[in-house]
Amino acid sequence: MAENCWESAIQTKPPLPLPDPGKQEPRVTLHRQRAPHLGQRQTTLQLCRQGRSTLADPEPNSAHVKSHLEIPSQGELSSESSDMRPPGPQTSLLAGGACTNVLEGESMDQDVESPVAIHQPKLPKQARDDLPRHISRDRTKRKIQRYVRKDGKCNVHHGNVRETYRYLTDIFTTLVDLKWRFNLLIFVMVYTVTWLFFGMIWWLIAYIRGDMDHIEDPSWTPCVTNLNGFVSAFLFSIETETTIGYGYRVITDKCPEGIILLLIQSVLGSIVNAFMVGCMFVKISQPKKRAETLVFSTHAVISMRDGKLCLMFRVGDLRNSHIVEASIRAKLIKSKQTSEGEFIPLNQTDINVGYYTGDDRLFLVSPLIISHEINQQSPFWEISKAQLPKEELEIVVILEGMVEATGMTCQARSSYITSEILWGYRFTPVLTLEDGFYEVDYNSFHETYETSTPSLSAKELAELASRAELPLSWSVSSKLNQHAEPETEEEEKNPEEQAERNGDVANLENESKV
Repeated sequence: MAENCWESAIQTKPPLPLPDPGKQEPRVTLHRQRAPHLGQRQTTLQLCRQGRSTLADPEPNSAHVKSHLEIPSQGELSSESSDMRPPGPQTSLLAGGACTNVLEGESMDQDVESPVAIHQPKLPKQARDDLPRHISRDRTKRKIQRYVRKDGKCNVHHGNVRETYRYLTDIFTTLVDLKWRFNLLIFVMVYTVTWLFFGMIWWLIAYIRGDMDHIEDPSWTPCVTNLNGFVSAFLFSIETETTIGYGYRVITDKCPEGIILLLIQSVLGSIVNAFMVGCMFVKISQPKKRAETLVFSTHAVISMRDGKLCLMFRVGDLRNSHIVEASIRAKLIKSKQTSEGEFIPLNQTDINVGYYTGDDRLFLVSPLIISHEINQQSPFWEISKAQLPKEELEIVVILEGMVEATGMTCQARSSYITSEILWGYRFTPVLTLEDGFYEVDYNSFHETYETSTPSLSAKELAELASRAELPLSWSVSSKLNQHAEPETEEEEKNPEEQAERNGDVANLENESKV
């Protein structure tokens, strides 16, 4: 009985007469039958198209969808239909004929009839993240997040700062660091609030004393003459704090409370003027804009200089007024993991650009090429040309000095990531000798040209150089020891030949010593 039920659930229905494909879309018909021995409903899905009808073999215990795709003829389903939502467990799908029957293990309450719509599925973000790494690297270009941008601004945002009161303890620096629009807004608001505050107090004094009721009384001596309302009190407050003194509204000697208020407003007005004007002066005179005329090359280069592998970049000053006591520093930003397993993100390592020789102190009159020798103390000691693009690092360069015109310290910053480091290049010269002076061509400031440079790392070059400098006796004996070690069986069979071979080695060593 169970077999009959199963066979009735999967039997093939005769193909339906199809109308003209250009007039009617293909339709999906769900036929539901019950299989008692499985305890669930079996559903047969027919996709009727032009051609033949095919039925998938029932595999109720299969956990995956089996799809047999054929190259469709004109009017048949394309192989992209396999990208539709896969059926649930205990389902078998066959595509490539005129009609496709699918058995699904899901329970359905009613028959459904709807047109076929084939859509390319869009993977969710989590599914795209779970793709194999080698596939994602081929399709998307790896992007390194900068620590310092090319314009010198640090790409770091401070979040979850709970102790915000610390900003108010240094209110002057906080105001100077604000953007110009907020600084100007605070500047206007501070003066307006103080004028309104003291104007309100002047009006209250006149109101309490009854000056408003004796405006036209010539025998009454008011606290402030010609003060007949809040507007006039506000104008008198502005005249007092800014020391304008038009002479129309003046304070009388019959108002001691007014005299005390006049003293307080004068002192507080001087403090507000000193604070706000000083803040604006410091903000205007900041040397941040001076750093805009200090330029760095867009690329750093690695090439040979004096027989040594060096990392180089170029700096220049566009102004005629020079930077006094200019100095250059460089930092390598790269995450590392210690031998104990501690992960240090964005670890900072010093890059020597002439600290011990004094080459880091610059006389920046014309563009200079800053050089870092890659030696055993250099973080680039074991990095070769092939390994450099695989590294996730950033070189931050910092140029400091005093502005000659103002004497204030100026700092300019820039950075280079691995894609901006050119292996086997040099900078194009920009300084030429003219009639009585030197001329700098800044059109060629960022230009480089290719030069012959070994692709090996500095460590490998040092090892090759050390091998070339070894004596011949050592090199010959080491080569023979490495490549001419006889086996034990051969030593037992040919002792005489082994002795002759040892004698040849001794002769070679004696000849090399001579």
